[in-house]
Amino acid sequence: MAFDKAPTLSKYQTHETDTGSARVQVAILTDRINYLTDHFRTHHKDHHGRLGLLKMVGRRRRLLTYMKRTDVVGYRQIVQELGLRH
Repeated sequence: MAFDKAPTLSKYQTHETDTGSARVQVAILTDRINYLTDHFRTHHKDHHGRLGLLKMVGRRRRLLTYMKRTDVVGYRQIVQELGLRH
């Protein structure tokens, strides 16, 4: 099963062409991180994939810091909806 971002995109976008806002990016990264976390339970020797996972986690952290600085209400909402402990 490949990663499908269409359901996440339709759930978190603010208008129909919104594909790059910080809110949407954080949601898509979170879904990809969760998908890869399950992948590594089966393929524990996939170290190259793990590097990509760590890069995604860092990118999500930076986006959340940006949201916290610019849109506190949106930040709190997305953290609560996605179940992040940031």
